[in-house]
Amino acid sequence: MHHPAKQRIPLLEHPYLKLFQLLMLASLFYFCSGIIQVNKTVKEVAVLSCNYNISTEELTEVRIYWQKDDEMVVAIMSGKEQVWPKYKNRTFTDFTKNLSIVILALRLSDNGKYTCIVQKPEKGSYKVQHMTSVMLLVRADFPVPTITDLGTPSGNIRRIMCSTSGGFPKPHLSWLEHEEELKAINTTVSQDPETELYTISSELDFNITNNHSFVCLVKYGDLTVSQIFSWQKFEPPRTDNPVQLWVILISVVSGIVAITAIIGSCLNYRLAARWRWEKRNEEGVDMEKISPI
Repeated sequence: MHHPAKQRIPLLEHPYLKLFQLLMLASLFYFCSGIIQVNKTVKEVAVLSCNYNISTEELTEVRIYWQKDDEMVVAIMSGKEQVWPKYKNRTFTDFTKNLSIVILALRLSDNGKYTCIVQKPEKGSYKVQHMTSVMLLVRADFPVPTITDLGTPSGNIRRIMCSTSGGFPKPHLSWLEHEEELKAINTTVSQDPETELYTISSELDFNITNNHSFVCLVKYGDLTVSQIFSWQKFEPPRTDNPVQLWVILISVVSGIVAITAIIGSCLNYRLAARWRWEKRNEEGVDMEKISPI
């Protein structure tokens, strides 16, 4: 009795159908001394190495996959590269540098563990020949806030604004004085849809007749940045001390007396000189009257 031959089912009927299962199987026999960590900031360029070299001829035979956590990034099969939509136009493979992928204009969403898998054909199916992982950490720190004087909206009220931008995650801004939170106005938070970075600003009104020291505190995640704004009220010279008033009064009176005395002395001197001059003239006239002809 003849039995029909069983048809052998290939391990991978579709290039991507069993990819995740392969990752699970590969992890059973792949041992790694540690995951490489790459630290970058938003908008920078990251190069993640697969640490595996192949010749140009082998590119048409092997399959290369780059995956981030549970999503595909890049796949190379038969020498052709396919980039997934989220990474399109900003990610490519550098075959000359250990099958590295280059990610341009980093976003916060690029944070995660990237795994490179190299498969080679063996006995009618593809076997994992190499696998490595790289942890990419993308930072986005807020710069120190800027405090701007917005002028005087009314009376003795002054308005200032604190703002900062370019960080992540979503921030919270508060105004503090003597470690107590103050009531802010016009607080706004916005996020760039492309970079996912946040911008925050807030305003504060205060009375200019008092001294102040305000702290603008911005919290995001476990991190904080802050800026200090100090205000000194205008203080005219003190005139409520009686001793000072008497000293000022005596000084003014003494000055007036001294000036009056000087002016009086000058006037007396001029009057006396004029009187002597007139006296001499009168005596001269009298002498002319009694002189013989």
